[in-house]
Amino acid sequence: MTSLLADYGVLTVLVLMAIDAVFPAASELVMVYGGALASGALTHDLHVFGWHTSGAKGYVVVVVAGVIGYQVGAIVGYELGARGGRGLLARRGAWLHLSTERLDRAERWFDRWGTPAVLLGRITPLVRSFVSIPAGVFGVPRGRYNLFTLVGNAVWCMAFAGIGWGLGASWDTFHKDFRFVDYAVVAGVVLLALALLLRLRRRRPATIHRS
Repeated sequence: MTSLLADYGVLTVLVLMAIDAVFPAASELVMVYGGALASGALTHDLHVFGWHTSGAKGYVVVVVAGVIGYQVGAIVGYELGARGGRGLLARRGAWLHLSTERLDRAERWFDRWGTPAVLLGRITPLVRSFVSIPAGVFGVPRGRYNLFTLVGNAVWCMAFAGIGWGLGASWDTFHKDFRFVDYAVVAGVVLLALALLLRLRRRRPATIHRS
């Protein structure tokens, strides 16, 4: 991910933040590293569609790219939920990590907090990627949804890009010190894949027996 950001800059921020609005794509890392690139303290510059920039202008560009990308993804996710409803999630929810249990939790979340649940969700790690589609399914008014998403989205992007800006040249040390997180994520994915395979193997005999 950091290689993509170093090579393609703002375009990577736009795309990954759009994905993060409906599926976790490590928006924290995207914005922190984007801010570090914008500071001009790294060996790589911030690429803006063929141009290079840094300093305060670079910070603004990273934040705006993050906000726009995430907002576009959030709108797409909302429309998917609004048009597909629960039927869509029943058929394709597993692809989006929106199981029935997770959808039920999202419904309780909206019941408890109302429309401001969108704002609260947008500034809550991980949860922020599971707000868009349920908001459409549960009929959150579009105007309020977009407004609360924009506010939470902007706060998130400014804060994490600011952290990256502050890290600046210390990014390499920071990244190496937390490299164990990369290993933990890979190990988690492998364990999840094994668990799914075991679950499928256990179900298969029962399905054959019923048929």
